[in-house]
Amino acid sequence: MPQAGRVKDRFYIVATSSMLDPHRLIIKDGDTFGVFDRFGDILPFGKGEQGLYYEGTRFLSRYELRINGKRPFLLSSNVDDDNMFITADLTNPDIYRRARIAIKRDTVHIMRSRLILNAFCHEHLRVKNFGQEATELEIEMQFDADFADIFEVRGLKRARRGKLLPPEYKKGQFALSYLGLDNVERKTLFKFSREPRRTGKRNTFSFGVKLKPGGQEYLSFTISCITGGDSASKKPLSFDEASKKARKKIRSAKRMCAEIYTSNEQFNEAIHESVSDIRMMLTETEYGLYPYGGIPWFATPFGRDGIITALECLWMKPGIAKGVLRYLAARQARDFDKKKAAEPGKIFHETRKGEMAALGEIPFGLYYGSVDSTPLFVMLAGAYWKRTGDLAFIKSIWENIELALLWMENYGDVDGDLFLEYVPQKEGLINQGWKDSADSVFHADGSFPRGPIALCEVQAYAYAARIEGAALARLAGKHNFAEKLLKDAYNLKKKFDRAFWDGEMGTYALALDGDKRPCRVNASNAGHTLFTGIAFPERARKVAEKLLSDSVFSGWGIRTVSAKEVRYNPIAYHNGSVWPHDNALIAYGLAMYGLREHFLKVFSGIFDAALFMEYNRLPELFCGFHKRAGQSPTQYPVACRPQAWASGALPFMLQASLGLDFEPKEQRVLFKNPFLPPFLEQVRLKNLFVTPRKSVDLLIRRYGESVTVEILRKPKGVSVVSIK
Repeated sequence: MPQAGRVKDRFYIVATSSMLDPHRLIIKDGDTFGVFDRFGDILPFGKGEQGLYYEGTRFLSRYELRINGKRPFLLSSNVDDDNMFITADLTNPDIYRRARIAIKRDTVHIMRSRLILNAFCHEHLRVKNFGQEATELEIEMQFDADFADIFEVRGLKRARRGKLLPPEYKKGQFALSYLGLDNVERKTLFKFSREPRRTGKRNTFSFGVKLKPGGQEYLSFTISCITGGDSASKKPLSFDEASKKARKKIRSAKRMCAEIYTSNEQFNEAIHESVSDIRMMLTETEYGLYPYGGIPWFATPFGRDGIITALECLWMKPGIAKGVLRYLAARQARDFDKKKAAEPGKIFHETRKGEMAALGEIPFGLYYGSVDSTPLFVMLAGAYWKRTGDLAFIKSIWENIELALLWMENYGDVDGDLFLEYVPQKEGLINQGWKDSADSVFHADGSFPRGPIALCEVQAYAYAARIEGAALARLAGKHNFAEKLLKDAYNLKKKFDRAFWDGEMGTYALALDGDKRPCRVNASNAGHTLFTGIAFPERARKVAEKLLSDSVFSGWGIRTVSAKEVRYNPIAYHNGSVWPHDNALIAYGLAMYGLREHFLKVFSGIFDAALFMEYNRLPELFCGFHKRAGQSPTQYPVACRPQAWASGALPFMLQASLGLDFEPKEQRVLFKNPFLPPFLEQVRLKNLFVTPRKSVDLLIRRYGESVTVEILRKPKGVSVVSIK
């Protein structure tokens, strides 16, 4: 495989081959996820990302079922609505013995069921004979484990690797092991419900099956991912036991989240997939729930991604925000570490497990190279307080909030001009905003700016962080600090407008370089100024017009940069593609400024795109080609599916449309100037929490341009108010 290091972006995701079949079956629980083909197999073909992964390492790189040495015929396969079970229906091809057909095709049905629970992958096979004669066949399973670090799978070439240990065979089980350069042994342990008839080459196991007419047999396999002496070495559950536990876990998760039903069945499918994807990406940590970034490349905690996902979901599941805030507060930097880009008070960019992270071959074991995670952390804390009124929790993390605000003043502002800046890092990330590709920040002529770089949207976050921080400071009794934060926010707003507004472009500049020269590029970053309120009203409409112009709006969504820019490429990761989360933040801002027509165009475009996606699942991003009649959006070849903050896009835009807000102290639900898009006649919200113990059921109806809110269920003391 070519080295990713030959590209200027060291952490570029290599793709040397297209998918043979783009259909993927994906499930996740905790730190374990699987990417399988439509048969339920893992094969080393195409882009090579298929596998069973645990804590950043691939523990299973081949997993193939055959019938008498032949690949079965696929009848159908899917993942259930809760993203918990994979089911594949298979049947036999014609099977010959002594040059004659011994078993006609479509005689034997194999139902293949699978789930992941903690660090275990459970598989159950039901083999049934629908023929009129008794039959005998062999089910063959081939396994292999390369123990590749996820960055190796992404294309990063290592100078040395650890040692693959000899396979271990015991009664009813076998193990594949690897001793890493970090001196940690990683093991994939396979246990079978019955002894194989024989063992072949390349870790192939054959199980004989004899079936009477109408007869059936069962086989089960459990695959354990074990790192060192961790808990995965405990006795695994049976398939039925694991299924019951997984279903109980899903039921519990659903009880603490609002349910959404609408008059549009297509929208229901899309938003239910979004909520299901978010639930799958949520991982229980010692600090609470944390939404991991995306599968396969970003299945780990990211600061920015986790915060934005929590903001998108705050109205329907505020517990996510609490888990994110606690997790980030616990890992907030307290010292300087240049390699990690750590400074006191800074919130991390990402944290990873795995051999390469442990050895420092990549800087992302605990990496702080993000200029926006810290102000976003303060923004989330403020939003959580407004949503829940949880004063005790805010006080418990006040020190972390204060440290984050002080980082903005003392370290984030490199030259004391109120702007947050970053210096490109050679060993880490060159660019440190959400568009962190090496070529995502540039001047109008395509040249790259020298640092320190002040990004447009980051100043918007800094403004909002100071506003929210001031409110939280008052709660902590820090009134002088609160006044200073408000004064700095006011000054920043004026200074930002003078430095970033470009009258000729009719929008804000992408960034300021180290010489304070604006990067005069029309990019989606400017839309985030509406999300935080830093834009003056007269600027907001102009920004909206620019974002919805033909060169920026593809018909499916707002592109990351205008098609008129020199570095525009609709197939590029950050220079012309469409990102659902980016569109959702912009759309929320459009609604906040009362720009309904612009908002509806974005909301409708992203929803339309979801209808063309597999499972109606919004991916991390898709290509920025203009919408063509009768054709679907063009897929981005190495996008994560699912990606947590993309999954939060539709729920967040629905909240913006409804103008939904909360006053927890008064136990009040607010609808501020609600409206519904043409594709929604009504929306029913069930189990919408107002306080931790009180929830309401509501029905929102559209009558022409007007919207009404009907109370279906409301506990005592709770009120619902619609403001028009």
